[in-house]
Amino acid sequence: MLTKPLHKIAIIEDDHDLQFIYQMKFESAGYEVAVASDGKEGLKVTESFRPDLILLDLRMPRMSGDEMLARLRALEWAANIRVIILTNISKSEAPPVLRFLHVDRYIVKAHHTPAQVVSIAQEVLGGHDA
Repeated sequence: MLTKPLHKIAIIEDDHDLQFIYQMKFESAGYEVAVASDGKEGLKVTESFRPDLILLDLRMPRMSGDEMLARLRALEWAANIRVIILTNISKSEAPPVLRFLHVDRYIVKAHHTPAQVVSIAQEVLGGHDA
């Protein structure tokens, strides 16, 4: 019997090893996953994939995560997509513009295991997984 994935998650991360680890963790938890390696690619993937949640790194080549998110939030269809910042930049060093871009959670990668990140994503998505 085929079951529908719980939710669609986009992982925008330039570290390919981490990208792969998070992708495997989320897929094994039943999520449909799309990945991108920078903000420019992330915008394209997000537009075609239309995820329920984006895991977004901040420091990436070609376009940073905060710039990608600012561009995304300007689009009507993307205004309410859930976003978890997943970075190794401390919150105190984060770009100030993030305060205005509706971020659901801010996670420092070095302080959380991939399994913990999946749990946090489930919290952010709330009762939608039921």
